[in-house]
Amino acid sequence: MLGNFQKSQLRIELEASATAIGDSLLRPTQLEKWLLSGSLPPGMPEQLHPGFQFTTRFGPITIHHQVDVARPNCLRLILSQGIDGFHEWYWGEGWVQSRLEGISLLPLALGQSLNLLSLRQFLAQK
Repeated sequence: MLGNFQKSQLRIELEASATAIGDSLLRPTQLEKWLLSGSLPPGMPEQLHPGFQFTTRFGPITIHHQVDVARPNCLRLILSQGIDGFHEWYWGEGWVQSRLEGISLLPLALGQSLNLLSLRQFLAQK
């Protein structure tokens, strides 16, 4: 894999319940409304579950995701192709935390920050 090893961990506060945050992360119909990489592929389940795999594109870069953990307060995705690493999400009442580690040519911390801001804006509009 070409690129640099990068890691970033961010936590933000937002005006939302743990349930609303979880639905925004675990339910693909809501996830694609705020995720900056755009639409998710067809055939997504109603809710993400361990073992489910899907692929997204960020411009010319393909990112393969495998759901490792999906619980009411946490989501862990194993990433490959455009990013070799993982992305973890934890949340509770009024907060969400994102931890991203991997090797990639993409600026991971910037993308992570923009996604968190997009999630905050999406939840504020609900």
